[in-house]
Amino acid sequence: MIFAGIDLGTSGIKIALVNEDGLCLASAARPSPVDIPQVGWSQQDPDQWWALSQDIFDELATSHPDKMARLKGISLSGHMLGPVLLDKANRPTTPCILWNDQRAILECAELLEKVPDIGWRTNGHPDPGLGAPKLLWLAKHMREALDAADVLMLPKDYVALQLTGERTTEYSDASGTMLLDCASSKWDDELLAAAGWDRARLPQLLQSCDVAGQLKRDLCQRWKTPQTVLIAAGSGDNYAAALGVGAAVSGNAALSIGTSGVLCAADDVFHPAPAKAILTTPHAAPGLFLSMGVVMSATQSLDWLSRLTSVSAPDLAAMAEVRAAKGIADLPVSRPSITGVRTPDNRPDAQAFIGGLTAGHDASDMAYSILEGVAMQFYAAYTAQKAAQVPIDTIAAVGGGTRSVFWVSLIATLFDTEINIPEQGDISACLGAARMAQAAVDPANRDAILSRRNKTKATAIQVASLREPLLERYQQHRTLPFSVA
Repeated sequence: MIFAGIDLGTSGIKIALVNEDGLCLASAARPSPVDIPQVGWSQQDPDQWWALSQDIFDELATSHPDKMARLKGISLSGHMLGPVLLDKANRPTTPCILWNDQRAILECAELLEKVPDIGWRTNGHPDPGLGAPKLLWLAKHMREALDAADVLMLPKDYVALQLTGERTTEYSDASGTMLLDCASSKWDDELLAAAGWDRARLPQLLQSCDVAGQLKRDLCQRWKTPQTVLIAAGSGDNYAAALGVGAAVSGNAALSIGTSGVLCAADDVFHPAPAKAILTTPHAAPGLFLSMGVVMSATQSLDWLSRLTSVSAPDLAAMAEVRAAKGIADLPVSRPSITGVRTPDNRPDAQAFIGGLTAGHDASDMAYSILEGVAMQFYAAYTAQKAAQVPIDTIAAVGGGTRSVFWVSLIATLFDTEINIPEQGDISACLGAARMAQAAVDPANRDAILSRRNKTKATAIQVASLREPLLERYQQHRTLPFSVA
């Protein structure tokens, strides 16, 4: 049997065909451009996601017809927090405002005033990336689009709707709306009232491995699949990435180093910590919660330096490793928060800062400073999660940033623990989505499927000589200002 995992990423969409043992047999991808009409805005057209997904499946059906002929299930991983507003004909009434959009900052304060304990009931304190503040912003600035909406869904749900014709969502993604009570996994009428939304305009809530529908007949014919292909509800991207490395047992964690960075820890107890901007929600694995410490700009920060220097991100990471071997005491200290700070300071308005820069510093010095600055933001999140009693016993690192084992070793040194880098970690969200599809097809073996661990490709170990210097520089990092004002 073959299972398809769709990873609906912010900057691209990838689909992997995976066998019963969790091995990726084929994959294809397309870039997914982001529209930035104003500074601080970030949005996409939902139809773009579906058009690209169709293109990818068309390619896989042409290049791997034998595998598509054995397809039994599909599920999805999707970038979170973006409200997808659809009219009665299932057409979007407005572009999807993405997770890193900052236009709803003022509405966060309004929401907190309406529901002072919202951070202890939802996934954390209001943030402009989350759903409810965006609904309040839309009510002020795009009222017609809001009123025309018949349902509120999330990005991956829109693709699932096109696959099945069914309107559904699931607990992990629903948590990002701030309309869901995360401890009970139920829509909350007080939260709905505060956001100006009503229960009748919400989709059916499912668990991630529940069957959301079947692949439409015309798509089965188009892609030459079996007549019955089950579609599982899927999850938000961080949950899928965690499942992709088997983080479906309390204490297991996934460290995602992608455009943004997230330390995702599976927990069998609800440990909210809104004062530290930790997101705590139902996990895609039933019976668990997922604690998420978020770094808003991870590989995005290195990509920024790459554009500035015209040196590729991998080359910059290699230059940073060579430079660190000569000593780090005189290197710039940075907080490369180019899209704000979430955990632990909850400062979406934060600007990036580099301290100690002199005329003698070069691109390799800057590259090291960026890698270190991101690592230190992960450490701040890790420290906050541990203080909230979130269990973090084993960590597997995934995402594009893991191509630099040195970068992961900086994080391991700060955490004072080894971090495994599993095989196929660069497609962990696809693998997690495929596991949810497999669990929907074979529910009797769901837990074993979701908790399966990947083979280790490399292990990032602590660098003893850097431990004390890094901790000293971390104290400097924490004193960097958030704004020039």
